[in-house]
Amino acid sequence: MGISTRILARSLTGCAPARLSPFVKIIRHASAAVKIHDAESEGQHTKKMPLPSNDPRQTVVILGSGWAGYNLFRHLDPRYYRCIVVSPRSYFVFTPLLASTAVGTLETRVVIESVRDKGLGWRKLSDVLDSVLKRKNFVMKRKVVETIESSLPTVELVEAVATDIVMKDKIVTVSPRISEVDPKETFDIKYDKLAIAVGCTSQTFNIKGVDEYAYFLKDVGDARRIRRRILERFEAANMFLTSPERKRELLHFCIVGGGPTGVEFAAELHDLINEDMQLYYPTLMQYVQITIFDVAKSILGAFDKSLSEYAEQYFRRRNIQIRTGVMVQEVMSHSLSIKNENGANETVSYGLLVWSTGLAPNPFVAGCDTVLKDDRNSIVTDDYLNVFAKHSDRDAVLNKDVFALGDCAQINAGYLPATAQVASQKASYLAKELNKAAKTHADVGRKPFVFNNRGIMAYIGGWRAIVQGNGGEVKGRTAWLLWRGAYFSMSVSIKNKILIPIYWFTNWMFGRDISRF
Repeated sequence: MGISTRILARSLTGCAPARLSPFVKIIRHASAAVKIHDAESEGQHTKKMPLPSNDPRQTVVILGSGWAGYNLFRHLDPRYYRCIVVSPRSYFVFTPLLASTAVGTLETRVVIESVRDKGLGWRKLSDVLDSVLKRKNFVMKRKVVETIESSLPTVELVEAVATDIVMKDKIVTVSPRISEVDPKETFDIKYDKLAIAVGCTSQTFNIKGVDEYAYFLKDVGDARRIRRRILERFEAANMFLTSPERKRELLHFCIVGGGPTGVEFAAELHDLINEDMQLYYPTLMQYVQITIFDVAKSILGAFDKSLSEYAEQYFRRRNIQIRTGVMVQEVMSHSLSIKNENGANETVSYGLLVWSTGLAPNPFVAGCDTVLKDDRNSIVTDDYLNVFAKHSDRDAVLNKDVFALGDCAQINAGYLPATAQVASQKASYLAKELNKAAKTHADVGRKPFVFNNRGIMAYIGGWRAIVQGNGGEVKGRTAWLLWRGAYFSMSVSIKNKILIPIYWFTNWMFGRDISRF
């Protein structure tokens, strides 16, 4: 997080006691970066973010701009809610297509959506059509804030991270994440409703060297760094000064983690090498090797055995090596130490190491002792996504003004996978319930959240994919069409719905751009 996370532990008011199932275990965890204290006793006076006095709407503070946070503020009715998004980044990332951007199949701009651009694209299109068609009464369909001044924003972005929550006073303290602003200059934001959707970080299992030498794939910055690294490896190997042994090391691309992210990156990387790089570096193809390492017995463990075996067989036919039952012990600058399938120690040299081994708790959540968490260190919620606030002198109680959703939270009734599908469905559900409550001015008739499993899919390269859903299993080219169609339809803005197929077509027609910049 960059600075100490401070969660103020104070008693809550106006909260009704709630029963907890035996599934819940109270975890009292505080990371080394967390300092629990009482700000008033230390005489601190934090600045407060000014809010318009003429705005009658409720203020909803959303922590995070991922699948949960972004979809929540997109679906909240701006006539009733003023959204303040607190996030260290100013955009939402369409994560299923990150692997494509890492190899140049897509450009980074088409997999991100600006947090500030809520409906502005439609307004600009409406203005253009008004001008071209000369129809003054032509208006694109969009939400309008009717009861307040039109100058008031429907969503605001604060590029910062949350450091404190005082639920009693409904205050969030944040630390700026702008290069020109001192992160120690914290300030408070007053809220009526709070949604915690900070997501998770990459799981490293505290293995030495992972943070220093491995590449992750969770943001567009990660994809750009991986893309640059791949091109650098080929250029270095192409130098006449480079020995054959060194060429083999430079062009060994290792992926740790056999889940959908690691598998899709391996597939996209093989497509890049097979379709483009061999045209520019034909003499280097004999040195190229892609290897997937996984501690489990097979890759793609979330899929049925028949689909995971199909993916493994297809990878092996494409000379992608799969090493399961392998445990990484340490990562060095150009090699990693593993315990191989036979239990023996082994050193493997690499040119690029991509780490994709699952999720770890966000530091903000890991250090939060004012909400109930389970044994996975996820925030526990009820069926309506409300959090359970902890007290030192009594049992945890429900807070109906604070919600948790996305990868950082789990419903008390049972475990749901930490996927984009779950996060977006929770966000849509919560927005719908809040909109209904604002219109009816009542908190009755609420329906609990129910997850609708729409299936899972993974790209395995060569215009092939695997899809597992309620309708059964699909694999091969048909599954690839479903995979592309699903992600095309899920892309948010009209601009990206236009640009994504354009890039798919141009890269198929003319090849990927391998310029390094």
